[in-house]
This record gives sequence, C-alpha cells and structure tokens, in this order.
Amino acid sequence: MLLNNIPAYRCMYLLIIMSVYWVTEALPLYVTSMLPVVAFPIMGILSSEMVCQLFFKDTMVMFMGGIMVALVIEHCNLHKRLALRVIQIVGCGPRRLHFGLMFVTMFLSMWISNAACTAMMCPIIQAVLEELQAQGLCKMTTEPEYKIVGGGNNKKTGEDSSPSPSKITICYYLGVAYASSLGGCGTVIGTATNLAFKSLYESRFPTSTETLDFPTFMFYSVPSMLVYTALTFFWLQYHFMGLFRPKSKEAEEVKLGQQGAGVAKKVIDQRYKELGPMSIHEYQVMALFIIMVTLYFTRSPGIFVGWADILNAVKIKNSMPTIFVVVMCFILPANYAFLRYCCNRKNLPLPTGPTPSLINWKIIQSKVPWGLIFLLGGGFALSEGTKRSGMSDLIGQSLKGLKVLPLPVLLLVVILIAVFLTAFSSNVAIASIMVPVLMEMALAIEVHPLYLVLPAGLACSMAFHLPVSTPPNALVAGYANIRTKDMAAAGVGPTIITITVLFIFCQTWGTLVYPSLTTFPEWAQMEVKNITAALVANANV
Repeated sequence: MLLNNIPAYRCMYLLIIMSVYWVTEALPLYVTSMLPVVAFPIMGILSSEMVCQLFFKDTMVMFMGGIMVALVIEHCNLHKRLALRVIQIVGCGPRRLHFGLMFVTMFLSMWISNAACTAMMCPIIQAVLEELQAQGLCKMTTEPEYKIVGGGNNKKTGEDSSPSPSKITICYYLGVAYASSLGGCGTVIGTATNLAFKSLYESRFPTSTETLDFPTFMFYSVPSMLVYTALTFFWLQYHFMGLFRPKSKEAEEVKLGQQGAGVAKKVIDQRYKELGPMSIHEYQVMALFIIMVTLYFTRSPGIFVGWADILNAVKIKNSMPTIFVVVMCFILPANYAFLRYCCNRKNLPLPTGPTPSLINWKIIQSKVPWGLIFLLGGGFALSEGTKRSGMSDLIGQSLKGLKVLPLPVLLLVVILIAVFLTAFSSNVAIASIMVPVLMEMALAIEVHPLYLVLPAGLACSMAFHLPVSTPPNALVAGYANIRTKDMAAAGVGPTIITITVLFIFCQTWGTLVYPSLTTFPEWAQMEVKNITAALVANANV
C-alpha cells in the first residue's frame, strides 16, 4: 500500500497506522499525532507548509485561549467560590449535596476543562466526608472481607488488600466525574472533542449552510446535557444510596446521614469563609468571562446583525474574542493598590514591585496542556490529507451499501460504536478517526453529514466504565481508590442513559435546531457531483 503510486492508498496506510497507535498508545498520543508532518510530504499528499498550518488553525487558537481563560478563573478561585455558594443554596443533606456537587460540576465543565473541574471538587468532597465520618454519621471506607488461605491463616489478597471506599463515597466521587464529562458536551469549548469534530466538519464542508457556531451548538446540546445529568444523578442515587429502595441498607445509611446535614453545611461554610470577601481580582475575571461569552453569542447570530457582520472587512471567528480576553487578563492589574500611592505619595511606602496582572505567564506555561495542540492538529491534518489524496472519495463509494439501512438504525449503530471505542482510548483520537469516515459515508448514502457527525462527536465524550477512559474517571479513581469493577458496574447506567437520550434528542430536538437535518442539502449534492467528477477523471488517467 505504501509503495502504491495512488495517493489515496498511501493516505489510508497512514490512517491505519495512526489509528492503531492512538488506540494502543504504542507511541504517546501526541507523538503519533506528529506523523502527518513527516509522512504527508514524503507521500506527496500535502506540503510541509500546508501540514504545519493545520496544527494552528482558528479552532486551535480558540481552544488554547479558552484553556487560558479557564486558568485565569482557577487562579483567582472564582470557580471555587461559585461552587461553594451554589452548594450552600441547594442544601447539604446527602441527596441534596450530591445533586449540588453534580450540577455545579456540570456547569463549570461547560467552560473549563473536565479534569480541572473534577480536581477542584475532589478536595471539597473529601473534607465533607471526613467531617461526617468524624461525627459518626457516615463511613468513607469499608473493610475488605478476609479470605481463608491454606493453613487457616486469614490473609487479604488482590484488590481486597486495602480498604474500599463506601458506597456513599463512590457515589459522590463518580457523580462529579460523570457530571464533568457530561457538562463538557454543552458548549463548543467544553472539551477538546467538540472543537475537534467542529473543525473537521467545517474544513470538509466550507460551503455548509448549517454551522456549528457557539449559540447554535449550545441550543442543540444543553437540553440533552441537562437530561443526561439529571438521569445519571437518579441512577447513582438508586445504585449507591438506595433511592426508591427505602428498606435497603444504603437507604438506611442515607437516613442516618440526614442528621449530618448541619455538619456538612458547617464544612462548606468554613471553606467559603476561608475564601474571604470577593476581591477586585475576581470581579474583573468574572466581567471578562461574561464579555467573552457575550461576544461569542453576538458575533454573527443570524437572527440579528452581529458585531462581526458590522466589521465585515474580513471574516471574524471566535478565536478573536477569546484571545482578546486573554490579552486583557495580562493587561489588567489584580488589584489597584497603586492608585493610593499615586494619590498620596508622602504617607505611603514605596511599592516593592509592580502590581501583578490577573494571570502571569509562568502559570500559563506550566498548566496549559500543550500536547493537545499536536493531538488536535494531527486529526486536522489527517482529515485534510484524506480529502486531498482522494481517500475520502474511495471511502464514500465503498460505504454506499449502507444506504439500505433505515436512518435511525444507522444513527444508533454510529452512536454505539463511538461510545464503545471511546471507552478504551482518547476521546479526541476516536473523534479524529471516526468523523472523517462518517462525513464521507453521509455523502455516499445521501444523508445530511451533521445527522451522523454531531451525535458521533458528542458520543465520543461519553466514557464512564474505566479509569483510562477519560481524565475525570482517572482522577476520582486515584483520589478515592475506586476499584475498576465498581466503576465498570456504575457506568452501565450512564452509558444506557446517554445512548438513549442522545438518540432520541437527535431525532426530535435536533431537527428543530437544524430543520434541514433530515434532508440532503444542495451544498452536499454539489460535493457529491465534485466527487463523482474526480473519480471519473482519475479513471480516465
């Protein structure tokens, strides 16, 4: 295949190699993602300059800028203040506390990274549970059962060699991890997977009249996200806390825990008090965040003339407001104490140094996951290579046989495959593999590409069974010592819930947001004509 003179087969070879490496992690994910920089120029598919440009597209700049804004929010503890305040309002009974933790995490995860949300909530859960345990109102761990090993000696073996977290502990931690993954589905910047399939779609279909802009994506995703999270909350309550099972052992423990609502509230209040009054630093960060989201929504909304339409000298995308806010975070001071010195120099000592800005570059440099540039960029390069080499045309022709399947059945199969694959590998990597194939398949069977691409992209974020599936799972598994078998069993409910809800919403709500979703639009018909013409031209060569 590599020595074949047909570029499409060479590109297919690289796709297979990268897919295997991404799934098995024989090489680090980020190193595998660099292979197009080496392979495409040698294979004669894309020039070095073209490949490298794909690693820093508008979508990439928006993503990295979004991470930087999230770090600014974390740096001033605004996210922690919001989380604690909402929990105070919701209440601190076992079920209310669990509800509050999940929905706060879900909301924050819409704007900052899933891993950061989970890492922030874990110490809060730990403090509450430790205080409840100290008051004798709950148990954080359960002692392992002893096994009789030859000779009559009692020994602990395997996973049972250390105390296991109690069901209440597992419920709180898994609730936060799952809510973080689900919350990331709500906005374009919620997770790298969303930006990956957004960029892949827009690059492949630049003439598409249906866009994945910020407000439309939220309008499509947020309702289903709320349903996922609510049903997952009820599942975890049923599975671990005896909801709807009043005579169960778990329900009895929760009744005992109701007495600890005051203790939990005391811990939450103390944590909130430690933050002190809201600072000018936090006010400025909150204002900048609101400005950024407002600029996203009003850039070019379609229902009215946006600010980008007024400034229509060139096309403006969401990377511009994102980086504007990032730059402002370095310009604005964290406090205005210097003004007192300027107004009354004689009575105040000289400042010891410059006033710090809202964030500094050392924090950005150390905490931004720079490897994601290569992971996302590798997917973008691979997608462009499949298009330029003609491989996408071959894939489309080979998948025409799927046209006999009813569309709902095909959609369900696509969602199931995405959910299965993402349980074992990086969400972004799976999206980078699946989305280009699905786009060509949609053209081949004459279905609107978004009908398959959008659900598949969202399904790539729905990993609940294994610690390796996604960073939030790994964080809570390590923090609370949750066994893999416990996580696998608990993940059955959210998996069934998300598959079912996503499938139903795509058939109903999705057609309201994108009315043409069930048709084959004119711009897609033109794409098919271009593909057919290209195949005929290649056959005549």
